[in-house]
Amino acid sequence: MGFTSYMEFFKICLMKRKLDHGPDGRPFPSGKKHCKGNGYLSPSSLVQATPTTFGDLRLANGHSAQRRRVTSGPPPSGLQDWLHTFQMWSGPERLLALDELIDRCETSQVKHMMQVIEPQFQRDFISLLPKELALYVLTFLAPRDLLQAAQTCRYWRVLAEDNLLWREKCREEGISECASSRRRRPSAAVSEWKSTYIRQHRIETNWRKGDTREPMVLKGHDDHVITCLQFSGDLIVSGSDDNTLKVWSAITGKCLRTLTGHTGGVWCSQMAATTVISGSTDRTLRVWDAESGECVHTLYGHTSTVRCMHLNGNRVVSGSRDTTLRVWDVSTGRCEHVLTGHLAAVRCVQYDGRRVVSGGYDYMVKVWDPETEVCLHTLQGHTNRVYSLQFDGVFVVSGSLDTSIKVWDAETGGCVHTLTGHQSLTSGMELRDNILVSGNADSTVRVWDIRTGQCLHTLQGPNKHQSAVTCLQFCRGLVLSSSDDGTVKLWDLRTGAWLRDVVALQSRGSGGVVWRIRASDTRLVCAAGSRNGTEETKLLVLDFDLDEKNKETD
Repeated sequence: MGFTSYMEFFKICLMKRKLDHGPDGRPFPSGKKHCKGNGYLSPSSLVQATPTTFGDLRLANGHSAQRRRVTSGPPPSGLQDWLHTFQMWSGPERLLALDELIDRCETSQVKHMMQVIEPQFQRDFISLLPKELALYVLTFLAPRDLLQAAQTCRYWRVLAEDNLLWREKCREEGISECASSRRRRPSAAVSEWKSTYIRQHRIETNWRKGDTREPMVLKGHDDHVITCLQFSGDLIVSGSDDNTLKVWSAITGKCLRTLTGHTGGVWCSQMAATTVISGSTDRTLRVWDAESGECVHTLYGHTSTVRCMHLNGNRVVSGSRDTTLRVWDVSTGRCEHVLTGHLAAVRCVQYDGRRVVSGGYDYMVKVWDPETEVCLHTLQGHTNRVYSLQFDGVFVVSGSLDTSIKVWDAETGGCVHTLTGHQSLTSGMELRDNILVSGNADSTVRVWDIRTGQCLHTLQGPNKHQSAVTCLQFCRGLVLSSSDDGTVKLWDLRTGAWLRDVVALQSRGSGGVVWRIRASDTRLVCAAGSRNGTEETKLLVLDFDLDEKNKETD
């Protein structure tokens, strides 16, 4: 809204106030109308209530119309005649005379006029408005301007702290939940929605610009590779080829417990709340309670390594090198369905609660009805192994060693688009709201619109990864990507611009690797190490929900 529009709106608001209040700004006595005849204010009566001269304005503001500011002697002769002549002129003639008069004034005289005139037009229009209208006016201000308005006076602060006002500002930014900081609750005098907005703004700034704090380091798994990583609430679960999983506190960094029982390396895992499911080279899946460390169920059935799994609700679907998929009930540990049809190892799987989609080393993607165990579609077109999948219930997206990414219609099985541009294996993808982000062994990350098949951005340039991309994730309109080059990079999803290196291992370029990343709105967890002993196996935890006070105390 432009300045002119604001002024027109304020005039309407003031007009309404004049209808409800007397000319001195006080409400009319109950039961009485400030009018004649039919009880409504006529336009003429409204005009009469408005000051018509500057003297009237000073009087309306509580100043004497006859008060003199200059007492340098008696008035000059002929002053009254001069004033009488001025009053006889029309409005345009007066303006012309004033222009000529100002041109003949000295600087000190013009300054005197300004000192007399300006205070009379400095009106606190917000305080004159009914509270509802004042709040409506403030909704047009940006949050930064609202914070400045709160410093004006006590009444403006009351308005600028209004909870519903800040709820609207949160809604505009897509913030739907009012959640105060887990470390510090807002005082009763501060709007909870305002605190929520400020906290989210601070977190966003911390993500994009970072700070000098070192990440929390969690060491474990000796010199083994961390093969899978899960993150839920304040719990982190890492799986390794050392046959174990470890449960960590994201707050203290302590290893709370080690989950032992697998007799082979752990290759995949899923987590919901405190329930963890793991798959291993020992051909079993295990269901764990992360809080107690208890193994609740051991799921037998696969005859080779469990290579992938996907959890939805109370069901998990696992894919194995034995070429089959199995659907398990997590609460009972019972195998409900077996899906057969792949001709080689199943490498990736997605499950939305209704359909199962799997990709394998047989170059094929299959869509299944798990209840009937029927393969609804076999999606053929790739010319090499399928390593990654995404499925949103409408589209299936598959990434292959043949360098292509294919978009399929899940209902018809038809190929909608073939996305070309990558030069090597697409090892990881994320799909959200028809926007696909793909990470490739060619060291690039690409952003696609799967409806059009268009590549929106290739995340590269002077600050691009120097080696294969190992993992990626969406977060807060940002893209996080990790690499064999020992870095985690942050990109702007909308523009494709590199923002900063969130993590850069000291051993980067000489063997340091970031294998896996997982992020929430406020934390980033990275699994790092090396294949040549140049970097210890460890987890790095970065917390972005920190203000300056938290940084000092932490």
